[in-house]
Amino acid sequence: MALGAASVMVMVAALILAGGQSVARAQNNQMQAVGSMSDIMVSIVYPATNNILLSVYRGGPANDTDWTAIQRSGVLMAETGNLLANRAPGGNAGDWARDAKLLSDAGAAVYKAARAKDTAALLATEQSINASCTTCHKQFRFNSTTTASN
Repeated sequence: MALGAASVMVMVAALILAGGQSVARAQNNQMQAVGSMSDIMVSIVYPATNNILLSVYRGGPANDTDWTAIQRSGVLMAETGNLLANRAPGGNAGDWARDAKLLSDAGAAVYKAARAKDTAALLATEQSINASCTTCHKQFRFNSTTTASN
């Protein structure tokens, strides 16, 4: 699995998330959104999930470097779910939080499997990853198969 520009982008996103949390706490939890929802998806979620799913579709990581990349992608997925839980669009905050938790739970399962280097457990995460994406997109994403609520 190549660890080129996509991996660098994933690592930068992780640093931004970690740094953003510290800065936010220092400012009495007055967080300001920097990017749009599309920016978050394209910059963090898509690269992380693509990295994981590509590995899954190829039968799992081939070496320690690949396992590390999958572990990092799992952390990004899980923590992005936590981040998104606080960015609910107007209206369906309960549905939004539930969907964000699906993303976080799927990422946590990937992280756990990667830490244990458990190929079977990693391969089993495919369904929860796809479910977390499609469940949210059906309700909240424009250009989806159903009308988005915002």
